[in-house]
Amino acid sequence: MSALVGFDPQTTAMVGRAIDALAGRRVAIVTGAGVSTDSGIPDYRGKGAPTRTPMTVDQFYASDAARRRYWVGSHLGWRAFAAAQPNAGHEAIADLEASGIATGVITQNVDGLHVRAGSRRVVELHGTMRRVFCTHCGQVFDRRDLAVRVERENPWIGVDEDVILGPDGDVSPETADGFRVPDCSVCGGMLKPDVVFFGEFIPAEKFREAEQLVQTSEALIVAGSSLVVNSGIRLVERARRRKLPVVILNRGATRADGKATVKVDAGTSEVLSALAVALPAAR
Repeated sequence: MSALVGFDPQTTAMVGRAIDALAGRRVAIVTGAGVSTDSGIPDYRGKGAPTRTPMTVDQFYASDAARRRYWVGSHLGWRAFAAAQPNAGHEAIADLEASGIATGVITQNVDGLHVRAGSRRVVELHGTMRRVFCTHCGQVFDRRDLAVRVERENPWIGVDEDVILGPDGDVSPETADGFRVPDCSVCGGMLKPDVVFFGEFIPAEKFREAEQLVQTSEALIVAGSSLVVNSGIRLVERARRRKLPVVILNRGATRADGKATVKVDAGTSEVLSALAVALPAAR
């Protein structure tokens, strides 16, 4: 099959099994940080991943100094996110949706690359770096507009070519001294990026939307996630209860390898691209 050209024999066999398991079915897709590594955004555990401890929600709310450090790093990280481009994996997922095979994508990523690749039904479980909201009055701001304000009020801040970007859109700044933290231009309240921090719960309505996507599908693909976060495992369990095929695409082990119908240990961009060619032909 031409879609499998370029794989080694073992991977070719596993991708072939994945195609057989998914053929003729409508598929929900769950993605993690591994889908975005080919866009220059590292995952949490792979080569090049940051070693720092991410900001927790309790730290963010409790400490002015922590918020200042976060906002410096978050601004620099957002600039790097904004410069990243969707890769072949993102585009393959959008193609699968356009062909009527994928019912949508449920992502743990906050980089917005699925939306930019053209996916229409995207459930962003952990939120998005595209928006910022006021924790007091609820006003929502476009991150691009806020970035202009941040740089106007902190003209010394720039894009450091050597920043170590994290998958949550944060970096480790050298210093936050003198940084003016942006506040709400409506009420003066505290601003927070519209992302789920460590220690924070995924909004219930967002998880229900993800469950509904799995419920209306006939198979599940997990791509680029080690499934350490419980939300991903819960979605795999929902699929297993309905006896749906579960195909996992990930470099390295995941928490659900023993539960998968097929596990392909390979790059997500290459495998998703192969599926986007083979599955429409297998209908």
